[in-house]
Amino acid sequence: MTGDAVYAAERQQLILTLARSQGRVEGSALAEQLDVTAETIRRDLTALERRGLVKRAHGGAIPTDALNSELDLSERIGRHSSDKRRIALQALEQLPETGTILLDAGTTTLAIAQALPADAELTVVANSPMICAALSTKPGITLLQLGGQVRAMTGAAVGRWTTDALAELNVDVGFIGTNGFDMARGLTTPDQMEAATKRAMVAASRTTVLVADSSKAANVHLHRFAALEEMDVVITDTDIDEDFAEAIRAAGPKVVNA
Repeated sequence: MTGDAVYAAERQQLILTLARSQGRVEGSALAEQLDVTAETIRRDLTALERRGLVKRAHGGAIPTDALNSELDLSERIGRHSSDKRRIALQALEQLPETGTILLDAGTTTLAIAQALPADAELTVVANSPMICAALSTKPGITLLQLGGQVRAMTGAAVGRWTTDALAELNVDVGFIGTNGFDMARGLTTPDQMEAATKRAMVAASRTTVLVADSSKAANVHLHRFAALEEMDVVITDTDIDEDFAEAIRAAGPKVVNA
């Protein structure tokens, strides 16, 4: 193997390491950082893509690990469960006394549904059959279940039926989950239809509350559905990096540690 080939292999490994640690890489930034031409970076990204290690996207690349890291519902329910319970209890502070809330599908929002007081009098909009089942026994809850195609991976109703219904709604407070949140890339998820549904939920909510444990922080997935600046409140756990939390506050949202 020639020296140039060795250097190319080392450079590509570095690019892959950066992509995995940052969630994605930009071609122009890589060219500057590695002191090579943009064409060299394009060749490197092409080589990595051919090996199935990255996916080219918008002037850069995303590691395939991020694209394939979506866990199914049964796997997610037990992860960070104590953090999710604390986040859910803190989220109750954002409830209106009366009015309408929206619960996105997810295990943290499921914890919110389970934590709602028995005497709560609210209209709740939800796109998760599991969340709806948890709310169906609470007598003060008027439950509006969104229809659509239910994804086996997440138990979320998604698609045109879901987004068309959301387009007609104005809810007081929307509680939104995410697979990843990052200052530069915003709120992201691996699935396109999930992203479209979450985007419609954000648009339907007068006040938008992101509920996400710190393991989601600085993670980036393929489909962006909102900017962090679009959130009014971010509720996470105390393990979040304080510099990252300060950057979120500087962008506008209130950060609450549970």
